[in-house]
This record gives sequence, structure tokens and C-alpha cells, in this order.
Amino acid sequence: MNIELRPEIEAISEEIIENRRHLHKYPELGLQEHETAKFISEKLNELGLEVSTGIGQTGVVALLKGGDGPCIGLRADMDALPIQETGDVAYKSVNDGVMHACGHDGHMVMLLGAAKVLSEKRDRIKGTVKFIFQPAEEGLGGARYMIEDGVLENPKVDEVYGIHLWNYQPFGTVGVQPGPVLAAADEFIITVKGKGGHGAAPHGTVDAVVVASYLVTTLQTIVSRNTNPLESTALTVGMIEGGYNYNIIADEVVLKGTARAYTEENRKMIHNRLHEICDGIGATYGARIEVNYSDGYPPTVNTEAESKKVFLATEKVVGKGVQPPYLTMGGEDMSYYLQKVPGCFFFVGSAPADREPMSVPHHCSHFDIEERALLVGSSIWVQLVEDVLT
Repeated sequence: MNIELRPEIEAISEEIIENRRHLHKYPELGLQEHETAKFISEKLNELGLEVSTGIGQTGVVALLKGGDGPCIGLRADMDALPIQETGDVAYKSVNDGVMHACGHDGHMVMLLGAAKVLSEKRDRIKGTVKFIFQPAEEGLGGARYMIEDGVLENPKVDEVYGIHLWNYQPFGTVGVQPGPVLAAADEFIITVKGKGGHGAAPHGTVDAVVVASYLVTTLQTIVSRNTNPLESTALTVGMIEGGYNYNIIADEVVLKGTARAYTEENRKMIHNRLHEICDGIGATYGARIEVNYSDGYPPTVNTEAESKKVFLATEKVVGKGVQPPYLTMGGEDMSYYLQKVPGCFFFVGSAPADREPMSVPHHCSHFDIEERALLVGSSIWVQLVEDVLT
């Protein structure tokens, strides 16, 4: 493993790790990141940056203005998850039922570390760096609130970048590639309305449980028979609610689930086929089926030129450790920025070196990271800005 950390980042490594442990200990949920925002804004003000708070409700934005040149945005998310932490670490969450279980504490401090180093190089920077600390990534779409509040304007952001710590990759690797890297994440609620009756006399009824059962299996054909086998989609019915007792035929069953796709074309195909299948099965069994389909985050799609810039900057830090990312069907609201501005979202390997591979996944109650990955991420930020703006 050949890792060349930026010496300026190594010099503040203890501070970066200390900051991460502080934020991990005091997590806050989406749009409630008041103390987190205060901590971040105080750190940024100490660097003499132009700091704005309350962007996207609880977000923080800082400007590092150099000479004439483009403006690049560097984004980190701030929010935690509603999980009770079970890990045995000195910096365990003290906020009951709230935990940084996805690495956002690390995202913030990697960007803070980079801001500290870059603020000392402003006379060499030909352009502007906009440090974007965004609330509410976990399901609430905080990126949209930031965009509505003008985060991509004044000055106009020409390129935007984001890092995700990634426990699905070992320390020393960084996943970078153009094109889709995370999926669209949509939700649906299907309500099957039949006609109830006695379990001993099913004739004359429309059994909502039977209809729902056919729906669960038939919906899987959208992935297996309507999707190109070389493309990735997923459809999961994660919840079924219905019925009253063992001898009563249910008159209503509710199904809840999610649909994932890497392209807008497949996303629309799933939406249309789900409605067609519900209409067909409803007609077949004499049930009324209602569908409430909600579009979630769009696919996260990197642009070619900006991915190349990240690849070259990353190569200077981890050498041959730069590789295609370990892909999942997860969703990310970084996608909203990338719909507006060219950019790249990439993945810094952070799996704890002393644990079995895949034993500390994101969103688990014992989540933790290999903290040396923070120094890799900060080093890449500094290298990228220097490559693009000096």
C-alpha cells in the first residue's frame, strides 16, 4: 500500500481526528443540526473565510476567494441517523437514539481539514472554493433546500465534488468512475381493497391477502423480465400490513416498498410497469388497487471530465489504490447538485482494518471507520483544489 498523504494534512491529523470524535459524540438529525452548524461555522470563521449560516435551514457555506478563475464546490453532509449506538468507543453518542452511522461526521472534518490547509494557500488559488456543509441528506433531501437558497450561485459554482467514506472498501482504496455511481431511490405504497368475509366461506369475497401475495411475486418480474440484464435495478416490498384474525378474510392490505435504478429510463420503466401490474391484477381478481408512488433521490451521475480530475488527484495520494467503486443501489441527494452542475461523487475506503470485511456496514448500530481514511480524504480535497485552481 503506497499512500502519500499531504504533509499539511498530516500536520493537523490529530485535530482532524479529534474533531471527528467530537461530532460523533454529539450527533443531530436532519434539519436539527444546530450545534453541529455552530461548531462548523466557528471553525470556518477562525480561518478568516466568508461564512454564511442558515442555508437550507441549518447548512453552512464558506467562501475561500483567490484570484480570477472558476468556482468549485466541495460538499459534505452533516446529519446523523435515528439509531441507538451500541459500539464500545470512548466517543460514543451521548444523544439518545441518534448516531452518526453513515460517516457524515467524517465527511465534515475532512472538509474542515482541507479548508484549514487551503486557507493558508489563498494567494496561490486562481478562483474560488465554496465549502458546502449540507444538512439532511438522510431522506429529507437537504441538497434541494441548499439549492433553493442559492448555494450554487453568488458566485456560480462551475464544478461540484463530494466524498463518501465507504466501509465497503478497504482503507487505502478510493472508488472513482464516471457515469452513475448511486441509484434513484423511490418509494411506493400500494393499497389493495377487496371484500372481506368468513374464512370458512370465501366465495363471494375478494381476498386482499391473496391479491397482495400475487402482487409481491409479480412485481419482481419488473427486475427479472423488464430490465436489461446488463443494467441494475431493484424492487423490494419491505412491509405488508393487513388482516384481522386467522378466520377472517381481509378486505384491505397495504404494501410498502422501494424501487432503485441507475438510469432515469429504468426509473420511469419501473414506475410505469408497477402501475400496469397493479391495474392488471386488480382487474383479474376484482380488487381495487391504489398506488401512491413517490419519486425520491434521482440517480447520482458523475461527469467524465470531472471524474478524470478526481482520478488524477486521487492517484497522487493513493497511487494504485484508485479503482472503480464498490457499487450499491443506495441513493444520495448529491444527485441534485450533479443535475445542475458537472462534478464527481467518489468513495474513500474506510473499513476498519481490525475488523472482518463487511462486518461494519453503513447504518448499523456499531458503525465506525478507519480514522486514517480521514487523512486520505482531506489530502484528496487539497490536491484536487490545487490541480484545478493553481
